[in-house]
Amino acid sequence: MIARTHDLAAITALGVVFLLMPPVTLSLATAMVAVLANLIGGIAPDIDQPTAPLWRNLPVGRYFGRVFGVLLGGHRFLTHSLIGLILLGFLSRMLLTFLHPIMGSINSDIVWWAFMIGVISHLVMDTFTKEGVPWLLPIPIKFGIPPLKSWRITTDSAVETFIILPVLLAFNCWFYFQHYSEIIYLLKHTIVY
Repeated sequence: MIARTHDLAAITALGVVFLLMPPVTLSLATAMVAVLANLIGGIAPDIDQPTAPLWRNLPVGRYFGRVFGVLLGGHRFLTHSLIGLILLGFLSRMLLTFLHPIMGSINSDIVWWAFMIGVISHLVMDTFTKEGVPWLLPIPIKFGIPPLKSWRITTDSAVETFIILPVLLAFNCWFYFQHYSEIIYLLKHTIVY
């Protein structure tokens, strides 16, 4: 999947989780940082790819991207597995702990969960692609849905652009329309300014 699909999938997953398991309280600053962390989490597993958005936006990113790609075993290897999920979770938790003194009233637990929801959505979406995901690394089997590789999605194909992306958009429209009053209620009663 490409970055825009991962972004939309991450924000979709965050919205669903927010409705199903709303926090008791949430500062506006925490909500804004959580959305940003979710979007970063949605593309974080692609840190193993030299052409990833992170590397493209840094002045010497393509060089770092190549080094990281080799260190992480190439694209869709370590960072696209359960071990990678745990590693990204651990490293992001350490970063948030380090940044905690300067984060003020931001709830780092909520930010961490938002990031992890983004990471998980990335792995789930990539499971639907032809390449699949090595969920059980070091077992070198890439899992995909559906089981027949020929039925899976090719990254950046017409199917992704004209079917998957519109379906995600339509789901968001339906979801927020269906749960509008619940979401407004939650926003009014959980966000503190």
